Amino acid sequence: MARLQFWYEFASPYSYLAAMRIEEEALEAGVEADWRPFLLGPIFAKRGWKTSPFNLFPERGRYMRRDLERWAERLSIPFTMPDPFPQYAVRAARIALIAGDEGWNARFSKAVFLAEFSEGLDISRIDVLRGIVEDLGQDADAVMERIKDIAVKERLRAETAEAEDLGIFGAPTFVSPDGELFWGNDRLGEALRWTAGHN
Repeated sequence: MARLQFWYEFASPYSYLAAMRIEEEALEAGVEADWRPFLLGPIFAKRGWKTSPFNLFPERGRYMRRDLERWAERLSIPFTMPDPFPQYAVRAARIALIAGDEGWNARFSKAVFLAEFSEGLDISRIDVLRGIVEDLGQDADAVMERIKDIAVKERLRAETAEAEDLGIFGAPTFVSPDGELFWGNDRLGEALRWTAGHN
């Protein structure tokens, strides 16, 4: 089965929308989703941005909020804008890498997105992340200890560097096996069709 890389950032509300639907739509298209967490902060920083462009450009931010509300209604999923925005997502991304090695990344990532964009919880908090890991039946003590490892930290840096090398500048971004980039939640369908048709 062809694999479509799903590059996502936990602080990204559009990544939330994509995460909530990619598995079902990928299955229908005969494509497998490869969940790839990374950080947008370092990429934005190289452009001189210290926060999300949705904060830097107020008109864009207002549009984003209404667009997200429309999408959430369309998908029949809850949406709450977290405060603060964007959230600090480094620890969550490290856990996602660990979870990816052990086969529970999709479940973990969706749970984090729901905690953040449905319940309005602060995903930078250790207790919030610990609770999610425990709810998934994992050893929270072991996982929370592992995210301190230099190897895990370096791996997340490497993943972010790979995303930048691929030309990724926002999230979500989908990358097909032949290297085509599709940026944005609204490009998921196109990315899946391309991947299914060019395998």
